[in-house]
Amino acid sequence: MKLQNFHVDVAEWSRERDQLELLEIRRQVFIVEQGVPEARERDGLDASCWHVLAHDEQGQAIGCARLSPEHKIGRMAVMREWRGQGVGTALLWELIAKARTQGWDEVTLAAQVSAISFYEREGFVAYGEVFDDAGLPHRAMSLVLTNEMSDEAEPVRDIQALPLTSRVEAAAARKQLLCDARHRLCIHLPLLGNDIYASAEELAEFRRVAISGRGAQIRILLHDPATALRNDHRLIALVQRLPSAMQIRTPVEQADLGYISAYLLNDAGGYFFLPEADRPQGRAARHDRASAAPLQKHFDELWERSERSSVLQTLNI
Repeated sequence: MKLQNFHVDVAEWSRERDQLELLEIRRQVFIVEQGVPEARERDGLDASCWHVLAHDEQGQAIGCARLSPEHKIGRMAVMREWRGQGVGTALLWELIAKARTQGWDEVTLAAQVSAISFYEREGFVAYGEVFDDAGLPHRAMSLVLTNEMSDEAEPVRDIQALPLTSRVEAAAARKQLLCDARHRLCIHLPLLGNDIYASAEELAEFRRVAISGRGAQIRILLHDPATALRNDHRLIALVQRLPSAMQIRTPVEQADLGYISAYLLNDAGGYFFLPEADRPQGRAARHDRASAAPLQKHFDELWERSERSSVLQTLNI
């Protein structure tokens, strides 16, 4: 199983290839699938909008969305086979980030009623009555933007990509993301070796987050806790001392145990991702919620179907 097998880029309406890809996705989703009249879908506003496109690893366009000068998000469309994999969330975060860089106070959208819960999870609030748009029930929604540093809203102006091509760079990236975390961390590890998350500096950051107050939470998915316990890994000892804020679970399904990537997510929009956990080549950034979103979705789903390790339960971890 691979994750982050798509990426989101800014699209230019004036660029022929981008325009064709945007229109083809919207044709498939809105016109063919949902029966929206072509004249209604092609509203003549695209040239003035800011567009984003998601592509898979083969370069095929799989999703799109736009942001208008009127501060409105629209034309959010994801190809059927890619739904439920974080593409829509990544597109949405990219548009919200753009709106913040413009200094806007609010963005709005007209959500299909079936998609209201999706937008509510990202902080949008519905208002007004349900109305018909192209034969489909919709409701207006809005998201208030803020420049305050908070868990719910943070201005994203520069993703601050971190180099990740060697073990030295990997250690530096992990430490930076731990330092950036405020109250929450999510970590996925096939194996917890004594060369990672074991330095005094890293452990100090784990402890700082764990005792940061109400809402502090560090969740770790670890495939092989028995080995870490047997090797007296220092992070395991810290979890034992702070069990209310630090939790470890172990995947139980074979497909999940076969997942070989490692990643770290913090609540500042930062992420660290190694496609192969034992090879220090990957991607990392301090502020890139669009790229972190599919990782977070994967983590949350895997966490729900994982179990507390019987090896660690004997220590009340």
